[in-house]
Amino acid sequence: MKNNPLFYSAALILFIFSVIIFSFTTEFYAFIDTASIWVREIFGEFYLWLGLACVLFLLIIAFSKYGRIRLGNSPPQFDRLSWIAMLYSAGMGAGILLRAVQEPVFMYQNPPLKTAYPNDIIALEFTFYQWGFTAWAFYGIFALFIGYSLFVRKNNMLLGTSLPQLKKIKAIPQSIDLLTILTTVFGLVAAIGLGTTQIEGGISHLSDREPGTLWIVISLVFLICLLAFISAYSGVEKGIKRISNWNIYITIALLIFVFIQADIIEVLKSFSTATWFYIKDFFQLSLAMGDFNPGKQFLTDWTYYYWAFWLAWAPFTGIFIARISQGRSIREMILGVLILPSLGSFLWFSVFGTSSFEIIENMAAYNGEFSDVFTSVFKFFESFPLSNFTNIVTVLLLISFLVTSVDSAIYVLSMFSDKGNENPKKKYRLVWAALILIFSEAIILLGNVKPESDVLDAMQKFLIIGSLPFAIFTALMMLLFVIEIRKKY
Repeated sequence: MKNNPLFYSAALILFIFSVIIFSFTTEFYAFIDTASIWVREIFGEFYLWLGLACVLFLLIIAFSKYGRIRLGNSPPQFDRLSWIAMLYSAGMGAGILLRAVQEPVFMYQNPPLKTAYPNDIIALEFTFYQWGFTAWAFYGIFALFIGYSLFVRKNNMLLGTSLPQLKKIKAIPQSIDLLTILTTVFGLVAAIGLGTTQIEGGISHLSDREPGTLWIVISLVFLICLLAFISAYSGVEKGIKRISNWNIYITIALLIFVFIQADIIEVLKSFSTATWFYIKDFFQLSLAMGDFNPGKQFLTDWTYYYWAFWLAWAPFTGIFIARISQGRSIREMILGVLILPSLGSFLWFSVFGTSSFEIIENMAAYNGEFSDVFTSVFKFFESFPLSNFTNIVTVLLLISFLVTSVDSAIYVLSMFSDKGNENPKKKYRLVWAALILIFSEAIILLGNVKPESDVLDAMQKFLIIGSLPFAIFTALMMLLFVIEIRKKY
């Protein structure tokens, strides 16, 4: 690891950052809270325009002559099901379990739009909007840049050198790569914190205890980082692929379990109607126009937050998607990334959302049973047979989804540390697994030592701040990419 300034710079900054948040926790949280709101308020509309631009840009590239460009000359490394499983596990993962019930129910009870549509359709349509094409377009943009750089231009995996124009200013490539590493680590800490909190909530729910047992959360973090290291150490083919396939199989099984006990006709009707309205209203939704403007406060709390969050995760997730897309055409990669995971999410939220709406309608009185993001899905399963079994399966699936997010991040961070090598040395995988473990445990302990400041919430808000440079960078990269491919083709 000698002569590796990128790795040592990232490690040093993470150490300094840890010292700062431990020494000035309250001040740190106040600053991050204020700064994240400022980013969303000032640049919120820019995020909306950028999201729409990314979707349109990818569709134009996919259906143009450039869509026929193949990412390398070899056949696809992975079969289509494994490919979809890996990109979905890395891109969304535990989030669909975290929000499966809570978000549709919130939208159902607090309709964000004032249209003639029924509340259940509005709830699903807006949930689709926040988990659909735009989110995956952010991922797809970076997958396109890196995939083209790696497999067509025969460059390395580093984002900072993905286009030749970036190399003209010496400090730019290293700065981009450093920002990507730091944002990835902060995103992982937030994901690990949220995921382990939900898993601990599920375990507490099953054992009839009050949630919030610290030693369980700490043990879960260690277990997840250990499993993620083993998976990343084994490589994409042996480790990450197998766990991702497991995730998809179990997710589909849970989906079918709920679907066959729900009002199937109503679910399919809601899915098709909300999907059609989402596609029909996509431009108005994307730009918050007229009746499709939920108001600045709602946009700040939800849409701007989601867009910033997806953007913050986009470089790392895009790099991973590019890595597993070797041998596919640009058209296949773009359409696969944009459409298939989005439709999967739409069906998922239709089944869980429609079922939860029906449960609420049949209650004598709804008292916010599904309002807690960490326990809502476990309470939801109590309305179905075999609730203990399905809740245990959900806990295991949460662990598995979290492992695939962490192991793919370890793999990408190791590629950055190994100068863009797409099969990084295993010592880097070990070092990054250890660093992520230490940093995550420290943040979770700090959140309990100083409970007056929500440090995990601060990590999520820090992602919003970190996403701003990537938002501006994304707009620039789209322009540079068009210039690059027009010269060559």
